[in-house]
Amino acid sequence: MTRHRAEPDPDAPLSDAEFERGRTALLARRARAATGLSQEAFAARYGFALACIRDWEQGRRRPDTAARSYLRVISAIPDAVADAMKRAG
Repeated sequence: MTRHRAEPDPDAPLSDAEFERGRTALLARRARAATGLSQEAFAARYGFALACIRDWEQGRRRPDTAARSYLRVISAIPDAVADAMKRAG
């Protein structure tokens, strides 16, 4: 006997965890989109581990509070943040 997994109902409301995963993934993707950089270049420019960027954008992990704030700042002023990182580094 073959068991089939039921497909999730696309009209079912998201759980709180699913909603938060999607919201966090969107935040990470928006920050990177504001720069026009690849995941690898974004991670190097702003001091993130490449694996973190991938996990955040895929919704596998959630950035901590400080990283979420940093992503919001990068989204708003990506060049100023990159310049500050160069001067600090």
